Amino acid sequence: MSRHDDIKLLRVNYLRGPNMWTYRPVLEVWLDLGGLEDHPSHLLPGFNERLTTALPALIEHHCGVGERGGFLQRLQEGTWMGHVLEHVVIELLNLAGMPTGFGQTRSTSGRGVYRMVFRARDEQVARCALAEGHALLMAAINADAFDVDAAVTRIRDKVDDCYLGPSTAAIVAAATDRRIPHIRLNEGNLVQLGHGARQRRIWTAETDMTSAIAEGIARDKDLTKSLLKAVGVPVPEGVAVKSPAEAWEAAEDLGLPVVVKPSDGNHGRGVTLDLKKREDVEAAFHVADKEGSEVLVERYIPGNEHRLLVVGGQVVAAARGDEAWIVGDGKHTVRELVDQQINTDPRRGLTEDFPLNRITLGEDPVVLLDLQRQGVTPDSVPEAGQRILIQRNGNVAIDCTAQVHPDVARAVSLAARTIGLDIAGVDLVATDIAKPLAETGGAIVEVNAGPGLLMHLKPAEGMPQPVGQAIIDHLFAEDESGRIPIVGIAASQGGNHISRLVAWLLHLNGRHVGLACSDGLFLGPRRVDRINGGRWDAAHRLLMNRGVDAVVVENSAASVLDHGLAYDRCQVGVVTDMGGLGQLDEHDIRTEDQLFKVLRTQIDVVLSDGAAVLNAAEPRLVEMAELSDGEVLFYALDGSNAALAAHRAKGGRAVFLQGGAAVLAQGASETSGANLDTLLARFARAGLPTDAGTLLAAVATAWALNISPELISAGLDTFVPELAQ
Repeated sequence: MSRHDDIKLLRVNYLRGPNMWTYRPVLEVWLDLGGLEDHPSHLLPGFNERLTTALPALIEHHCGVGERGGFLQRLQEGTWMGHVLEHVVIELLNLAGMPTGFGQTRSTSGRGVYRMVFRARDEQVARCALAEGHALLMAAINADAFDVDAAVTRIRDKVDDCYLGPSTAAIVAAATDRRIPHIRLNEGNLVQLGHGARQRRIWTAETDMTSAIAEGIARDKDLTKSLLKAVGVPVPEGVAVKSPAEAWEAAEDLGLPVVVKPSDGNHGRGVTLDLKKREDVEAAFHVADKEGSEVLVERYIPGNEHRLLVVGGQVVAAARGDEAWIVGDGKHTVRELVDQQINTDPRRGLTEDFPLNRITLGEDPVVLLDLQRQGVTPDSVPEAGQRILIQRNGNVAIDCTAQVHPDVARAVSLAARTIGLDIAGVDLVATDIAKPLAETGGAIVEVNAGPGLLMHLKPAEGMPQPVGQAIIDHLFAEDESGRIPIVGIAASQGGNHISRLVAWLLHLNGRHVGLACSDGLFLGPRRVDRINGGRWDAAHRLLMNRGVDAVVVENSAASVLDHGLAYDRCQVGVVTDMGGLGQLDEHDIRTEDQLFKVLRTQIDVVLSDGAAVLNAAEPRLVEMAELSDGEVLFYALDGSNAALAAHRAKGGRAVFLQGGAAVLAQGASETSGANLDTLLARFARAGLPTDAGTLLAAVATAWALNISPELISAGLDTFVPELAQ
């Protein structure tokens, strides 16, 4: 069969925010099918069979048919390769553990050229999936070999490199459930929750409320223990030692058995338990000495290791550990038995996706020391029936939240408060966590800052706990959303004047305003950058600024097409006109219907307690009113405008011009507001001609923000346009 040339990827653009396709980030790809435009799927011999053999789960794709097998039906009927690539990429993402269900492919005005988009939480992952999907599709078209498993592995590796860790992802997901926006601040797990002055920050399970002093105390286990002991929290007796000989001397003083551990280690590294012999204590000293700056010897507390998560002073989750054993068969070595009897557990693995760690003998000196104490090595062959202890701790993944005794919870909460941590992982040893510590002889052995959440999110046994939700509820009160008022303004002309006026009125209303518009970037009345600020990155800078409690953003149609909106939702969305079509040819936006889909983005994101401000003199903008989740406020120069009058008849708010002044009306009620003629004259004297419609849009926007008519009038009287440069 004849070979087909590769589909050309003409343009690949990541839309970071709400866009003409969807509310969420997508990767937009412009494709040139070339000769394949004449070869839809049903005209390529064997193509459908090769593709579905490579990706059998394509049968689950509903496509536009709306039912299982819908996409396969489209393949059989004949569909073009841009649409096929969309589904191939989505399926590869599904296989790589980054599920997505959204994708669209649409033709452009150029023959064989399509725009294909798919949901993309991370740009680098999306680009990787696109490259692999493109290669797989061309292999299926040309009957070439392709290793799907290897492609999925490469995408999964990119996901592991780029996506949030499971603890951070759980917190972000809980924030999303409460409609709290988030911004990722680095390539790791530093995330901003909320906007501007109402933001909070997390770094995995640490927050901007986590004290640096408390973190320092938690790292020093000896200091932690002395503070806990002072407030009556049970802790094991212990001392710091500087040599193996001192370790044994301390063990004899404390009474055997003992525990030897580093003073500032974590994740259980270097901790050896239940030591009774001098040689074992001295060997354990060397293991601990490599993990921390100081070595501690403590009285051994019998029982299971537990991890309790404290958030805001409350115990919200608890997990119990279990020992790992093997049983000899007289044939296999200890190393082989570990792989056969322990590592075959599907809950064990090397990544954070697994609640239990895979045990690799030789990598953990504590495990090797425990084997030595039992008289075996990794290469020993235990007798049939002989039980060998492999790991005493490190398997804390059995949920026991419901079993925690109130007295235990009080002690653990007190421990976290004593150290000063708002979020803490408290390690406790007890034979039965359902009984008071005084009754079981249990004790708290560590308090950790920045605890991992995976054991509570994905326990090896028991129910997952909503720890992400607990952290979000700790950071934000029930009535808090982390949001500040955001105003988004879409105008082909005069958008900078509307933006400047609205920012001025918000400033007079007592707000610390950030403004991003074509005149530059402003913080309050101060311009901090003269470069065109009507861009995604400029608006994003304002949303990250802790000193800002209101943001005004000018959004051109081109910026929405290039980047999407910088925010997920806004308090007020403004669209003034349907102009600017001739400036969007590079985006293949050539008709009013296409422009409507772009501009509606600004109205689609209005919050339910917000408002859309629309020009009633533009019939297509009147159509947008039904897209707003919040209130609709119309404005027009002519107070008798039919759409405006009908809106008022239903009790809606409207602004119109009468005798040179803006009139603010709701239903039959009318309030005469700002004098626009004098402000128009000031704009003209400054060499910045504008029109009454632009000023009305600003008045309507300010009223939509519930700024009083009196303040609006005073604000327009005091606004001074800058002289044209």
